[in-house]
Amino acid sequence: MTGLFLINILMALAWGAVSGNFSVINLVFGFVLGTGALFLIREQVGTGAYFHRYGQAVSLALMFIYELVMSAWRVATIVLRPKIELQPGIIAFPLTVDRDFEITMLASLITLTPGTLSVDVSEDRKTLYVHCIDVPDPDETIADIKNGFERKILEVFR
Repeated sequence: MTGLFLINILMALAWGAVSGNFSVINLVFGFVLGTGALFLIREQVGTGAYFHRYGQAVSLALMFIYELVMSAWRVATIVLRPKIELQPGIIAFPLTVDRDFEITMLASLITLTPGTLSVDVSEDRKTLYVHCIDVPDPDETIADIKNGFERKILEVFR
């Protein structure tokens, strides 16, 4: 998978060299062109899994944007209430992801989502501690993260 990604980057750089323009937008355009070329020859070179993973990465990005908007809305409604009744807390999230970059990505996505903050990872890298602005049901919050961000990260990187 990473080999095909590197080939795609090289195709984008080749596009920049051929066009004589190494601006970011032109390189992105070259990357899209390279993706299209790899898609056209996917059966000959076996790039089908690359495009499946590419779709999973787009799905993760769209899920993050959705969660970002929904969390911002929930935090805004909490702040604008006349009487704020919160149940803040720190939950111990049991990790299924075990690679450093997967843990870092999960912690970053959680931290970038309003109302939550990744606090720490246990020494054995099996638990992520997350502060939530309002957590009436910790088990539901754990299930939401496990079935959301963590599942998508596993789909993209494994």
